[in-house]
Amino acid sequence: MTERPLTLMAVHAHPDDEATGTGGVLARYAAEGIRTVLVTCTDGRCGDGPGGVKPGEPGHDPAAVASMRREELEASCEVLKISDLEVLDYADSGMMGWASNDAPGSFWQTPVEEGAARLAELMRHYQPDVVVTYDENGFYGHPDHIQAHRITMAALEMTESTSKVYWTTMPRSAMQRFGEIMREFHEDMPEPDPAEAEALAKIGLPDDEITTWVDTTAFSGQKFDALAAHASQGENIFFLRMGKERFGELMGMETFVRVRDTTDAAVPENDLFAGLR
Repeated sequence: MTERPLTLMAVHAHPDDEATGTGGVLARYAAEGIRTVLVTCTDGRCGDGPGGVKPGEPGHDPAAVASMRREELEASCEVLKISDLEVLDYADSGMMGWASNDAPGSFWQTPVEEGAARLAELMRHYQPDVVVTYDENGFYGHPDHIQAHRITMAALEMTESTSKVYWTTMPRSAMQRFGEIMREFHEDMPEPDPAEAEALAKIGLPDDEITTWVDTTAFSGQKFDALAAHASQGENIFFLRMGKERFGELMGMETFVRVRDTTDAAVPENDLFAGLR
């Protein structure tokens, strides 16, 4: 009987999210022989169309955008050497407050129990040792990220077999640095108004509240290439503008908060699989 490999499952909202927040750990653990499973919840239809055309503008075909983004997602998975891709294929809900939030079939309108039951079925099949998703605010308040969090936590309650569960996050010190870098690349970028600045200041966590710091520097080139595979969304992927070398310097550490653990591994830790191998 073949021994079951250690397995990481990352649950993300849209095509390209896998590369932004977890491209480094997915590439690193794949290289270490760990099975990597990506679950992408939506079809990304609210992304940019060809030429950067936005949802609702003439020439934006949601079905064509979804098809294009599926191809890009598969290309990204190939770059990151992801073992298994599962697509739930709910309709992208768009940003908070968009009319698409209320569209029938959108992920935001899907009952949590329905999405959780489908995800729980995948968890029973893959038996992940580690599951990664977003926090309760979806990191920055996107409805599909919030919904991905909700169905993941509900599915975990249904299955109760995962050893370690993490939410993606960002150290506040790094958030400040990214703000400075964005202004470096966009000299005409206005300073955020007080309300925006207050909201931005709440993204991520104080450094001392982060439990898990995973060094993925050696895989930052793969992460960059995985992001680049989502070429249709290039206008929204700021990190691509800094070039691969600078990207590697700034994006070599991926950080998480451990929210479930059965291993008693000490924190802070530098490995999602600490205590499992």
